[in-house]
Amino acid sequence: MKLSRFAWSTKLGVLVAGAGHLVSGSGCHSARADTGAPPPAVVVAPEIAGNLVKPEHPEAFPLVSAGRHEAPTTVSATGVVSSDVARAVPVVSMASGRIVSLRVRLGDRVSAGQLLLQIRSSDLAGAYADYRHAVADETLARAQLERARVLFEKGAVAQKDVEVVQDAEEKAVVDVQTSREHLRLVGGDPSHALTSIVEVRAPVSGVITEQNVTPAGGVKTPDNSPNLFTISDTSVVWIVCDVFENDLPRVHVGDSAQVHLNAYPDQVLTGRVDNILPVLDPTIRTAKVRVEVTNPGYLSIGMFASAVFRSRTTQVRAVVPSAAVLHLHDRDWVYAPDGLDTFRRVEVKSGEQLADGRQEVLSGLEPGRRIVANALALQNTVDQ
Repeated sequence: MKLSRFAWSTKLGVLVAGAGHLVSGSGCHSARADTGAPPPAVVVAPEIAGNLVKPEHPEAFPLVSAGRHEAPTTVSATGVVSSDVARAVPVVSMASGRIVSLRVRLGDRVSAGQLLLQIRSSDLAGAYADYRHAVADETLARAQLERARVLFEKGAVAQKDVEVVQDAEEKAVVDVQTSREHLRLVGGDPSHALTSIVEVRAPVSGVITEQNVTPAGGVKTPDNSPNLFTISDTSVVWIVCDVFENDLPRVHVGDSAQVHLNAYPDQVLTGRVDNILPVLDPTIRTAKVRVEVTNPGYLSIGMFASAVFRSRTTQVRAVVPSAAVLHLHDRDWVYAPDGLDTFRRVEVKSGEQLADGRQEVLSGLEPGRRIVANALALQNTVDQ
């Protein structure tokens, strides 16, 4: 069947309109094109190649120059709180026996002269007996000497007899002094009555940091037994740190140290390096560095700590605004210009936060280098 010219024109128009509808549905033209609205603006994503960033508007990110800052050399190390061995006093008993009364225990704070324990000892009873025998012998020897002198004045005895008696009296005096000292050594008092109870008292004030006795336990002489107690003066303690071999040239005796405690992270203690042990641990290649600090009252022996040593010499470091440093993936970064419209992400090692809103940079950035003032803003642009 043949179509007229008008029918062909109508059918062609329908086909063209259908094709336009298909093209519109395929996404080549938005619905706004049918309404006559302007097409949306084309967004160009930043170009990233490794650590290079090329944003669309680089002028939107102002630059600053890294400043120059002189700071003391610092070394960080971990350590533990220890007692000052010069302030740790052992408590011993020169008399053996059995404990009949235990008045203190581990961790107690004691005062000098305070009674710690009582021991029933045959050593003390024997020392009392020896002392009394010596006193009686000396009394007799003194009386014999006085009698010999009287007889010598009357010509009844010879001079040599007086000398023999005088020698015996002098030896008796020595025996009294020796037995008295032995009695005091085992814990007795010559002015007190005979007893077998030894009272052990604290030689100094401090905290009991070691205990090796129990109620009703036996006590031996010091030559074959440990200390009964150890009393430590914890008003001043040591922070013993492990410093790696490579860091030792930057740590010196007399350097200041800031100590942070794991148990009290908000507290900062200040001390000075008191000693550097000249022997290294062959396993982990560290040396013991001792810092002496005043105990504010909450330090306990064995606490973990960290210390930052500050040398008396200084070194030049870069310093930048805090906003210029980006913390990403457990690392610190800054953005530095690399060409007209490109920035390079540079890894750095941050130091201390300064009081004026600036960040110290230990490595990776030299003073005077230009960097982006707000690294986070540029990073957010990159991530979009």
